[in-house]
Amino acid sequence: MSTPPTARRPEGEHEAKGVAFRDDSEGDGRGEREAPPTPPRRRISWQKLTFLPAVLIALLLATWIWFQQADLDAISKNALSNGQVSKALWQHIQLTLISTFFVLIIAIPSGILLTRKAFRKLTPIAMTIANMGQATPAIGLLALLVIWLGTGEKSALIGITIYAILPVLSNTIAGLKANDPTLLEAARGIGMSPLGVLGQVELPLAVPLILAGVRTALVLNVGTATLATFGGGGGLGVLITTGITTQRMPVLVLGAILTVALALLVDWLASLAELLLRPRGLEVGT
Repeated sequence: MSTPPTARRPEGEHEAKGVAFRDDSEGDGRGEREAPPTPPRRRISWQKLTFLPAVLIALLLATWIWFQQADLDAISKNALSNGQVSKALWQHIQLTLISTFFVLIIAIPSGILLTRKAFRKLTPIAMTIANMGQATPAIGLLALLVIWLGTGEKSALIGITIYAILPVLSNTIAGLKANDPTLLEAARGIGMSPLGVLGQVELPLAVPLILAGVRTALVLNVGTATLATFGGGGGLGVLITTGITTQRMPVLVLGAILTVALALLVDWLASLAELLLRPRGLEVGT
């Protein structure tokens, strides 16, 4: 009796003791396929880009409609006429940007120096001074500077800068200290110079914390700049104090709403910068 021809099995299928099985690791290599790389997530969603600007536009539009219907007397019209509002807003923006610039060039290099071996002993002293600057009431600090330097934009800028140094300085130190020592040793082991380790390893890893401190400082500066008016520095605080002293609610409301809107706008822009400047290697899921 002839043996029936053996049915040809599919590629990759075998038989052992009468039991068929399939070895997916052989054949055409289709068994253990590498999962397709997941596309990187978008750093900024459309909700992040549109929600807050839409809220701010609605707030400012509602304020404008309210002012169109408000009954302004001569004092209110005088406080808001001749470009006073745009002048105060521009002064406020200048105070915020200039003070933040000085905060960055003071706090970040100082934070880097205080994490170096030669200067680590000075860290408690520097942090104490920075804490004193923020613990002092802003209006009291500004008054002392006015007594020392006189009224004007210079006193206001120095006061705002001192008040906002702490978050950037402390976050810079914390970010650099949080770096994994093994990574730094590995970088030195492949022959990188101390500056190379700092610029290519330490600072990129510390960027998220540093940016968070900068974002906090920006919002602090917007709020503190309203007090610049008491030192002759101008800003939106002029409208607020004028509204309070003359008891004119429209002037007070306009100054307060513009300050709030500017603070929210600055925080939104800083959050976008925080997402865009964060190194991709530190993002989870990318």
